[in-house]
Amino acid sequence: MIERLKQLPGAAWAAAHPRLSAWIVLALGMVILLAIEARDVGLLVGQWIALIVVTILVAGACIWIVTWDDDDNEDED
Repeated sequence: MIERLKQLPGAAWAAAHPRLSAWIVLALGMVILLAIEARDVGLLVGQWIALIVVTILVAGACIWIVTWDDDDNEDED
């Protein structure tokens, strides 16, 4: 089953770079939610750009914090 999944386009890259792929997926989801929720607020272009950049950085910080324990587990193996 896992071998079939690795044959999908991009799946091998995601398996080789799990943190970066998790960051991309989380950031994409967060930006989509931001766009849906703030579409009628009347933000200017600069404000949209700032919110999207900060949202992507927050997603990266979330993945970094969640994977802190992964470093400890790799040392034990």
